[in-house]
Amino acid sequence: MDAVTEAPKTVDLAAEYESSGVAEVLRELDRDLIGLAPVKQRIRQTAALLLVDRARRDMGLAQETPTLHMSFTGNPGTGKTTVALMMAGLLHRLGYVRKGHLVTVTRDDLVGQYIGHTAPKTKEVLKKAMGGVLFIDEAYYLYKPDNERDYGQEAIEILLQVMENNRDDLVVIMAGYADRMDRFFAANPGFRSRIAHHIEFPDYTDAELLKIAEAMLDGQNYGLDPAGRKAMAEYIALRRTQPHFANARSVRNALDRARLRQANRLFETATGPLDARALSTITDPDIRASRVFSGGLDVDRPASREDQP
Repeated sequence: MDAVTEAPKTVDLAAEYESSGVAEVLRELDRDLIGLAPVKQRIRQTAALLLVDRARRDMGLAQETPTLHMSFTGNPGTGKTTVALMMAGLLHRLGYVRKGHLVTVTRDDLVGQYIGHTAPKTKEVLKKAMGGVLFIDEAYYLYKPDNERDYGQEAIEILLQVMENNRDDLVVIMAGYADRMDRFFAANPGFRSRIAHHIEFPDYTDAELLKIAEAMLDGQNYGLDPAGRKAMAEYIALRRTQPHFANARSVRNALDRARLRQANRLFETATGPLDARALSTITDPDIRASRVFSGGLDVDRPASREDQP
């Protein structure tokens, strides 16, 4: 006869915190993400809830899986996708999803163009996401009440059913601008009732964006000289006041253009061998060549749908 395993009578939450890998994920969150203090606090609170819930299940005190579907609201470039990826890892370490992978989609990945096209598209995405986290960016575009021939409602109905019936094998995170998400939930109360965690992502401050810029450059073995750092700080302050500003995303695009200018400057002016320092330093002229300093918009591509005001 098989021995019956007795439920533990006590739990050491501090030990569980370390052994589960949750501590490692949260340290990574603090190390890799600049700013976002309220977001990090909410993630810690969610991790504590899940640790206690797992302990309660081990003791036979809880049976149902808690509702883990989430809403991330905030402006573009505030780290929503990055945090979703970390959340997937956290849920996997705690045993709430089998695989811990993240599948990122938009309306176009879920909604078809003709009758009978939406259901298989949506179901295929859900099949790929099972055992992990499905991140739906700009989720409010699923709902277009003014278009009677739109098939977004079909995708919504399938999502609602799966979110309810498969919540022990899939976590859905819906993301977008706060005001638009509020209207979306008001028009689709089924989503609001299934989403327990609403996390707001604040815009980065100028100082945080400058740190992000330096971290991005460092990750590519580049750096700013003192004058270049001052120019970048001024760039950030000016760019923030312009249309289609997307926080860290706009900073990354600006640095890509600065690297392009730096490469052309070196190619055109170098008269002899260049050392690693010269090849890796972004200077004042590389930043100030931006149209932002003359009142123009430093955008080399059309704004994405998410960037629209």
